[in-house]
Amino acid sequence: MPGLIRVYHHFCATTRLLRSPFLLFVRLYWGWQFMQTGWGKLHNLSHVTEFFSSLGIPAPGLMAPAISCLEFFGGILLIIGLATRVIGLLLAGNMLVAYITSDRMALTSIFSDPGKFYIADPFTFLFASLIAFIFGAGLFSVDALIDRAWLSRRGVTSA
Repeated sequence: MPGLIRVYHHFCATTRLLRSPFLLFVRLYWGWQFMQTGWGKLHNLSHVTEFFSSLGIPAPGLMAPAISCLEFFGGILLIIGLATRVIGLLLAGNMLVAYITSDRMALTSIFSDPGKFYIADPFTFLFASLIAFIFGAGLFSVDALIDRAWLSRRGVTSA
């Protein structure tokens, strides 16, 4: 049994090496997707405002550019890995509102018909945002550079 525990511990330590490359992939791919959707919205603000109005979103004239900027600049921040957890939280909130306002049936069927929930447009964006929020940016990011610089200024070595 101790040999099996040792093998399992080694396996876990080895797979931990995949964490930062995986987070980099998620940030690059979904950051690009958010950036593109934000860019598209920024160039069609009148349509986005109309769409937000049709969904009953309050202050659509204010929310359309705000959400467009959040998605565009948030996507860029995800790509470089800066303020990743904050941006992940904001984008997750954005996707939750998207579910509530435009895909409510999918959201309410999360347990009764999960297929409807996970094929809805906001799902993968929400999932990627939650990954960024919960796990952060990983080692290959501006966040990690800032963290290392901050720790070194205090004489602390990072693990």
